[in-house]
Amino acid sequence: MDDDLIEVVVEEARDKMARAVDHVRAEFANVRTGRASPALVENLLVDYYGTSTPLRQLAGFSVPDAMLLVVSPYDKSSLGAIEKAIQTSDLGINPSNDGAVIRLSFPPLTEERRKDLVKVVRHKAEEGRVAVRNLRRTTRHDLEGLEKDGSISSDELDRVEKEVERLTHQQVVAIDQLLAHKEQELLEV
Repeated sequence: MDDDLIEVVVEEARDKMARAVDHVRAEFANVRTGRASPALVENLLVDYYGTSTPLRQLAGFSVPDAMLLVVSPYDKSSLGAIEKAIQTSDLGINPSNDGAVIRLSFPPLTEERRKDLVKVVRHKAEEGRVAVRNLRRTTRHDLEGLEKDGSISSDELDRVEKEVERLTHQQVVAIDQLLAHKEQELLEV
């Protein structure tokens, strides 16, 4: 019985920590690296007939070359709303609308802008590490509650806390690896 409780708590922590790492990965995908990528715009919210709708549900994307992203709306009447959403986003890119598709031309990043983006991804990585550590703290609190209830012994608590610590360390290392890869990508000229 108590092994089941422990397993539930640890599995929940593992799942939430993995989601925190996935969130960091998704945040990194939204940071521009000088190359055109659908990930930069697919989550933009577009006011589509009064409803905020993610752009990926309204249009298809293609990348004909490294510096150009073409957005092809499924419904041509949404072209203006999509263009407006891109203009008001923090991408800093002016869309070009030819009546059928929207072209986004990505200028090469300046050295100063690259360094600013590195600071942004470092901050996002730290937020991810903090989230993982908060999950560790919550899990420990849950396990200590089980020990107080008499559901698990202090030896089991020590064993499981070491496992949770190992799990936390693995997730922090995964975030650090993602950060190193993204920094390298950003600083690559």
